Amino acid sequence: MSHIRSVDTKPEVFFRKALWKWGVRYRKNVKMFGRPDIAIKKYALAIFIDGDFWHGNNWKIKRRPSLEAELERYSEYWQKKIRRNMARDIEVNAHYRNNGWTVLRFWQSDIEKDLNGCIIKTIQAIDKKKHCRLSPFQNCQRP
Repeated sequence: MSHIRSVDTKPEVFFRKALWKWGVRYRKNVKMFGRPDIAIKKYALAIFIDGDFWHGNNWKIKRRPSLEAELERYSEYWQKKIRRNMARDIEVNAHYRNNGWTVLRFWQSDIEKDLNGCIIKTIQAIDKKKHCRLSPFQNCQRP
């Protein structure tokens, strides 16, 4: 496990480079709750790039009928670890949303398949936040 990267993974680097080309400025691996991969504090936007294996999306990629069907193939250690990662993701999302932030989570496989689609979702979230900041009297609800 010591060889597994937790920061600057290939999907993160591809995503950040594309975001930068679109003119979006950000901070990476910010020391905030849950350690977002990308944070745009100006718009209260936290972005996480989740690995398919580590965060429980592997079953969809392998076309298994469910997460449980995939996890039964793993040792108890890995089952517990992946379930804990998924539970932590839910806790982190709730923390940010309760504090007025928007959370975007992208799967590694989604970035590999449709990087531009992920960038567009991010820019749409930023535009929505810009609109809310410019219109204080308008009802801007969290997504």
